[in-house]
Amino acid sequence: MLYVVTGPPAAGKSSWIDAHAKPTDIVIDLDRIALALTGPGAPQWNQATLVQRVAQRARFAAIDEACQHLDKIDVYLIHTMPSPKALAKYKRHKAEIITVDPGWHIVMDRIRAMRSPAMERVATRWYRQRRPTSQGVMPQASRAW
Repeated sequence: MLYVVTGPPAAGKSSWIDAHAKPTDIVIDLDRIALALTGPGAPQWNQATLVQRVAQRARFAAIDEACQHLDKIDVYLIHTMPSPKALAKYKRHKAEIITVDPGWHIVMDRIRAMRSPAMERVATRWYRQRRPTSQGVMPQASRAW
């Protein structure tokens, strides 16, 4: 099974996966990949341009390979803001989309405490893309944990 975990930066996507994935599952998390590709003492959330470029390429390769084995293993993929094209690909793989969103204020407090200020722009964009529907109701987030 493919689980695609979405949500703004610092929402708790990795924590959600840590609470649900088994040690034998595959976890594709750009932050973990970037950390694995850098030397000792590198920051946990490394936003350096070249690190991100290499990590993104590794992530794409990991997604392609892992999706070939969904009949044998569960895959947890963090994708903050999947494009319509990415969502279509995930739907073809019968993915379960999980949204982790503790709310704007909590996310912004966490970003200020733990992340680069640039992540505030990413979180703002994430929330803008999820403005209330025409009925004035925000879509519900999946938070069964």
